[in-house]
Amino acid sequence: MRLSTPKLFKPKAKRAKPVDREGLEQAALLKEVTLRYPAAAKLIYHVPNGGHRHKLVAIKLKEQGVRAGVPDLVLPMARGGYFGLYIEFKAMPPFDAAVSANQDAYIQALTEQGYLAIVCRGHIDALEAIRAYLLQPLTRVAA
Repeated sequence: MRLSTPKLFKPKAKRAKPVDREGLEQAALLKEVTLRYPAAAKLIYHVPNGGHRHKLVAIKLKEQGVRAGVPDLVLPMARGGYFGLYIEFKAMPPFDAAVSANQDAYIQALTEQGYLAIVCRGHIDALEAIRAYLLQPLTRVAA
């Protein structure tokens, strides 16, 4: 009878959890907006279009109006001749992602409708864009 040599158990190397750099930077941006621009902080909001979802949830959300390409942040304050500001938020390089074709098309459509729709890379870029936007005079609509 031949004894077999037991195989040593070799655990798989643990993968590091992915870091949501874009989410972390966007959260930092909103904290800073809250401190510096409280009136804007009351109105700015995030559109949670991205992320991985269960297929059935994704189908229901699409039926409810979720659209690919909608920018991440919306500031519904009319300034500088625009009706509001939309920001497609990307993490700072080298962790940034490319702007998708859907995002680019949506930004163009918003621009055609009188909104300022831009891409910002990192919370510093976005904070500067918000600051510059808020410095513009109020947009007045003639009745």
